[in-house]
Formats: sequence, structure tokens, C-alpha cells
Amino acid sequence: MSKKVTEIVEELLVPILEGLQLELVDVEYVKEGKSWFLRVYIDKADGIDIEECGIVSEKLSEKLDELDPIEHNYFLEVSSPGAERPLKKEKDYVKAIGKNVYVKTYEPIFDSKEFEGVLKAYDGKSLTIEVKIKTRKKEVVIPFEKVAKARLAVVFS
Repeated sequence: MSKKVTEIVEELLVPILEGLQLELVDVEYVKEGKSWFLRVYIDKADGIDIEECGIVSEKLSEKLDELDPIEHNYFLEVSSPGAERPLKKEKDYVKAIGKNVYVKTYEPIFDSKEFEGVLKAYDGKSLTIEVKIKTRKKEVVIPFEKVAKARLAVVFS
């Protein structure tokens, strides 16, 4: 098959999630030790519960059994992305404006590859994060193509 497993799974998931009024956050297909895991992260405005995860898992399993796009055994996990949900799509960044985020870059910016602070702006080309350095606040602009990983960050006060 020319399509990646994650792309096939996303195509199968979209109608299932739309019917349940749920949002797809991410799909991962990874090998850990000797086992393969297909992880699906779903959400909605007021959070997700175990029953909704079970329904999605059941419906997706049926579709995967019909199509059989994965050649070896794997474990299917359907869950919430949690409090530190990843930021993957443009809408994720827009929704995260004003919230605390953690960003890791491919290369250093101002001698650092890791930034945590409040996402002040996102324009499709860059992120502006207000970081605290000792007692001072500073805004850092990170070109979007340099972002390796980004997620919401929980602040413990």
C-alpha cells in the first residue's frame, strides 16, 4: 500500500468521529519493544469519557477488520490527549493562544531548543511565546518550520 497506516486510519476515523461529534487530535502507529501500537487521540469541547473511547474503538476496529491495512498484529488504543495535548494542526495553535505551551525546536533559537510560556500569537508562519527568564518576561518568535514538537503545558502554581 502506498498510503501510510496513519493516513488510512485518519480516513476511516473522520466519518466515525463526525457522526459522534468528536475531534481527531492525533494518530500514531509506533513500535515499542516487540509490539506495534495504533494510538488514536480524540477529544471534544467538554472532554472525552471512557464510553466514547470504547465506541470509537469498536467502530474503528470493525473498519480496520474490513479493510485490513495493517500486516502484523498491533494493539489499538483510543484515548483523550490529556491535559498536555499535542499541537499539530493550525486550529490547535489558534485555540492555544493565551495558554501555556511547551515548544521544542529542530535547532537553537537564542541558544535554546526548548521554550515554555504563554502562546501570544500564531500567524501560520511563526509562534510568539512569552517566556519568563528569572524575573523578566521576554517574547520569543519561533519560525513555524523550526518547530519539532509542541504541546499544551500544565502550570503548577
